[in-house]
Amino acid sequence: MQLQKNPDSPFYIAEQKPTRFYLKNPMPTAPIIDDVATIDKTYLVDDALTKQPTAKPAPTIKEIGLHPFLTYFAYAHFKVYTKTVDHTKSVKKDYGQWIHPDIVGCYFPLEDWQTEVFDLSVAVGATSLRLYSFELKLELGINNLRESFFQTVSNSSWANEAYLVAAKISHSEDFLNELRRLSSSFGIGVIALDVLQPKLSEVLFPAMRKEALDWDMLNKLAAMNPDFREFLKRVKNDVRNSEIRKEWFDTVYTPDRLVAQLNK
Repeated sequence: MQLQKNPDSPFYIAEQKPTRFYLKNPMPTAPIIDDVATIDKTYLVDDALTKQPTAKPAPTIKEIGLHPFLTYFAYAHFKVYTKTVDHTKSVKKDYGQWIHPDIVGCYFPLEDWQTEVFDLSVAVGATSLRLYSFELKLELGINNLRESFFQTVSNSSWANEAYLVAAKISHSEDFLNELRRLSSSFGIGVIALDVLQPKLSEVLFPAMRKEALDWDMLNKLAAMNPDFREFLKRVKNDVRNSEIRKEWFDTVYTPDRLVAQLNK
């Protein structure tokens, strides 16, 4: 046979009937590696080792979902108690475009003043009580800047301070310059909400405080919407009684609770 005549053949005949062939020099047994640290991971095909960690997707949120974040911010930064205004409750025949703010609020000085001082201020008609108006948007960019801004101007003339609030605001230099110009010209403040880290929410541009309220617009809103009417009633009662009934206003949640609710 050819194998017998070829001394360089890697095979030899071990048995004749039946004929069986074997390697002259079998492959050495692979060494066992006990220490994982000695393995060159370049050659491992293991998703757990080679796959990059997947970035956690940003949570989805609707505009109404921003309300608790603004409620926390308003109380933490302004000591303002807020109340959501439900547009659907408004009298339809009196409904007007850009009339309702999303959230209204009140600063009560009685938390900062001695009771006797506050009572005296009420008696002389100088309580330093301030009413706030907030317009909420999920995003604020060049495409919706003017509409969003002038909607805020329109529905906040009654308030002492008014803010346009958004969870995502364009960082474009041209956009921010225009936003700053509008804020300065019309006295509307801008708040950037951070829904992942609520403590990092901030006032980008402060509102210009008006000393006088627009009583005609207050009356129009009160006639149109029961939520707003009840808000004014509650503010009046709390001032008269020198006591803030916190349970009536929107609940102020901790930042941890806000984020936990967001991720559910």
